Amino acid sequence: MSIRSDRIASHFLELVRIDSLSRREGAIAGRLERELRALGAEVEYDTAAERVGGEVGNLVAHLAGTVDVDPILLCAHMDTVEPGIGVTPIVDGDIVRSDGRTVLGGDDKSGIAIVMECARVCHESPVPHPPLEIVFTVCEEVGLLGSRNLDVELLRAERGFVFDSDAAGFVFTKAPGSNRIDAVVHGRAAHAGMAPEDGVSAIVVVAEAIAAMRLGRIDDQTTANLGRIEGGRAINIVPDEVRLEGEARSHDPAKLDAQCAHMRRCLEEASARHPGARVEVIVESLYDAMSVDDDAPIMQLLRRAAAELGRSITAAGMGGGCDANVLNQRGLEVVNLGTGMHDIHTTKEWLRISDMIATAEVTLAAIRVAAAPTRPGS
Repeated sequence: MSIRSDRIASHFLELVRIDSLSRREGAIAGRLERELRALGAEVEYDTAAERVGGEVGNLVAHLAGTVDVDPILLCAHMDTVEPGIGVTPIVDGDIVRSDGRTVLGGDDKSGIAIVMECARVCHESPVPHPPLEIVFTVCEEVGLLGSRNLDVELLRAERGFVFDSDAAGFVFTKAPGSNRIDAVVHGRAAHAGMAPEDGVSAIVVVAEAIAAMRLGRIDDQTTANLGRIEGGRAINIVPDEVRLEGEARSHDPAKLDAQCAHMRRCLEEASARHPGARVEVIVESLYDAMSVDDDAPIMQLLRRAAAELGRSITAAGMGGGCDANVLNQRGLEVVNLGTGMHDIHTTKEWLRISDMIATAEVTLAAIRVAAAPTRPGS
């Protein structure tokens, strides 16, 4: 019962060539459905497609175990970010990288390849293993929409693993919560040459607000970013509307609330300095912070698995959110394993195949340990 390094590598290279932007995951879902059915898994889709406006919902598969123990959840997401059409991976020994025109898609097809290889080995091997519940989510990259709309009633597993971070050998047990911030600043239009004094520039209001904002790294737990801004109609018109989209993240809910209140206040105070201007601000919670105890059953299982391989697993926190945030929020006990991807969300993205294999080996060991008579929490 061992990982086949050649198979996981070739499967990964095939997966990254399948276009799968958020809400357009139909092709890769169909491929994975066929592969899982060939392993004897029961496969179904939930109704998330209707809620997210996508081609397909979350893929949920049940692979029978050989022993009557609690199932283990294995989860990765199918979607990738832009630019992600026509990915051409470049293989240089142990390294796979983007050709520089697109992302590589290791985020998160490395996670999918790990899950599928573990499922294949369990199917082929007579070694005892628990039931596996596999979830491949949609729309993770646009606010964890797939996991937020996942029908958890389809699952029996109470704990498991998400595969969606960088460093192999690390398990991420803490991740920040995130709020989305949308604002519309209204000014008053006027002819920019003939009567500029009759106008109120929404761009000026926004510029003053942004200049006063704390953005970027706020402290060791909190970040904030404005990611999109648009407004104005023509260069000879005083702009009467500007739209802003941003976010704040923090491991501390109180700090998250404080940062969002600060960003709102900057916009409101700048607007108040310009008679005739007004601002609308909407703050939406995307997902809560995640924190799994170091002695939680899933961590006990993982440490036993690593020890069997003569390896160690380091618990850490991360700055980004993932499906594990939502799954923990919805009552499961889930940690996030690193898969070896680097420079994600850029055209410089790369991955070390040996790191991906190492995570697959630890995962397979955890599956094997979970089938033993003595289990975490027993």
